[in-house]
Amino acid sequence: MEHPPAILEKAQRLEQLLLRVAAGEPLEEVNAELGFDLTDLMLAHQQAKYEAGGRTWEALIDGRHGHPRKAHSALREWLYARKEADDSVRAPQLVKEIKEKFGVTLTDGHVNHLLRKRALTAPPGRPFKQAPDVESHAEGQPPSAEKSSEEAPAVADTSVTADVPSESVDNAGLFFPRNSQGRDGVGDSR
Repeated sequence: MEHPPAILEKAQRLEQLLLRVAAGEPLEEVNAELGFDLTDLMLAHQQAKYEAGGRTWEALIDGRHGHPRKAHSALREWLYARKEADDSVRAPQLVKEIKEKFGVTLTDGHVNHLLRKRALTAPPGRPFKQAPDVESHAEGQPPSAEKSSEEAPAVADTSVTADVPSESVDNAGLFFPRNSQGRDGVGDSR
């Protein structure tokens, strides 16, 4: 793995620090001169790492140093301008356009992450349904036939309820009294 020059230079300075402290120079003085802020515990850790790595500065190179930035500044500026120009375009379409224009493959989630940073994403959740056309209802015309069955209001089927005899609800108060007079007195001590 190729490391950035700054990381390599830091590992070489750390090796100098370890060698100078081992030669007897005070840690605080060498820390200040080489731009480090190592404590005694951190120094011991780095010394062990240096010894285990064969006493070479390459053993002192830090672990992971990030990954190459795919969404560079030109791509991000194009993305923000594209989304501001057309708010209806969504991440899958933007991913395709980025692939064609820049040759970079991003995921939908990363595109949405970049758009969220600039508050250019749609609000979370499902979009609101469109209100029915008010003018067509005012003229007595039925709503357009283009609506799907999900958008059409549900109409109760009254043919089924017409066959069921209506029961009397005159005695309903006997089961659900309105005050304590109709109760039998059990369980009143709350």
